[in-house]
Amino acid sequence: MPLGRVGYRSVGELLAAESLAPEYPATAELIRRLRHVRRTGEFSRAEFVLMARWKSPRAMPLYRRHRAARIRALSRRVLATRSEERRMELLTELSGVSVPVASAILTLIDPRRYGVLDIRVWQLLWALGAVDRKPGGRGFSVADWLVYLAELRGHARGLGVSVRAVELTLFEHHRRAQRGRLYEVGGSDRRSLRHPPTGARGGQISRPTSDVPRVKPSRRGRA
Repeated sequence: MPLGRVGYRSVGELLAAESLAPEYPATAELIRRLRHVRRTGEFSRAEFVLMARWKSPRAMPLYRRHRAARIRALSRRVLATRSEERRMELLTELSGVSVPVASAILTLIDPRRYGVLDIRVWQLLWALGAVDRKPGGRGFSVADWLVYLAELRGHARGLGVSVRAVELTLFEHHRRAQRGRLYEVGGSDRRSLRHPPTGARGGQISRPTSDVPRVKPSRRGRA
């Protein structure tokens, strides 16, 4: 199973009990460097490569194939549309850009409204009954992204915090609760995940440890 006992019966209960996770310093610096993107309504090829690499460096050869003019033109369309579905469709037209990578690009540009579509967070949402598909947290579609984003935004509004803060807090909780290997798909028996032991309580959110890359601001964050 991807997770041991989660310790809570719902996402809301978890977030009410846990301290919000602080942003990783390198990621905070990268977000600061990208603040101009929302104002200018576009990002450069170099900024695109930086953001995509932050999430998944494995596809770097594909990211680098894109011409600067195409990236600027597409970025303007992405940032101009009001449709979250269309934003994701446009970004995933780019070679190497999966739905999770596209979500990371949006998060780095606007962490108040977006969070990274992450295997750990999705597995935790599934364990807590907030999503009803793909318990292993892999093979995401645009439709999955929209469900995920709506879930995170609902909790962010209720707490008066950024969507990124909610996502990162759930990510850190999963890291503590995980048993076994991350990429094992969970079994069909949800009872061990959904029913916490009596008296379970959340703890202080920690900063990233050795399984989360520590990187310079000009390079990637976590994959």
